[in-house]
Amino acid sequence: MSGHSKWATTKHKKGALDKARGKLFAKIIRQVEVAAREGGGDLEGNPTLRTMYQKARDSSVPMETIERAIKRGTGELEGVRYEPVVYEGYAPCGVAVIVECLTDNRNRTGADIRAIFSKNGGSMAEPGAVSWQFERKGVVTLAHDGKFSEDDLMLVAAEAGADDVRDNGDSWEVITPPKELAAERAAVEANGWPTSSSELTMHPSQSVPIDSENDARKVLRVMDLLDDQDDVQNVFANFDIPDSVMELAVV
Repeated sequence: MSGHSKWATTKHKKGALDKARGKLFAKIIRQVEVAAREGGGDLEGNPTLRTMYQKARDSSVPMETIERAIKRGTGELEGVRYEPVVYEGYAPCGVAVIVECLTDNRNRTGADIRAIFSKNGGSMAEPGAVSWQFERKGVVTLAHDGKFSEDDLMLVAAEAGADDVRDNGDSWEVITPPKELAAERAAVEANGWPTSSSELTMHPSQSVPIDSENDARKVLRVMDLLDDQDDVQNVFANFDIPDSVMELAVV
């Protein structure tokens, strides 16, 4: 997942921050709203809402905005009714892609996603054709500031139920079962290590290495176009692009 994570980080650093933040807020708020609708507005009784709430707080979404989204989800305020839908496909070079959406119009969203794949060297896939290559995981991210060692973090993370700890150069990722995400974050923070985010992700069982700048640009173009589509909430893929190539390919 390192290549995928690096893409997201580098893109956000190089992108127009205000525009990117506005789109991020809109996507997260939609996730909060749907979580509240499906499981209720109580954070303690709705683990999915609790995760989305924490994601919103990590992204500095104003509390008032979060609270309104929860109320729309529970029916206390009027709002558009969104439903989740997942699309699967392949980007260039055989890269497997999962696209998670929240939409009020399945036909429109499906047509948009299909066009992005087909017009950029990729293709849509049947349900299940790609998803078997991924597993749902929780990821807690910490800054890599040199104040703690990998062994120390591994010890704390393992005791809290983590599957793995990964070094991404400027950050650590603690990989955990989905149900252990909140407990893992709490355990890490209790040991004095501030976290920057915690979220659910789809973790690939194997990666597709992309070593040329040209191929990387083709793959990342599909990723960027999918990520920019308004109904798309998350894009997961199994590419692995070296840092040196990623820096050249992300513009």
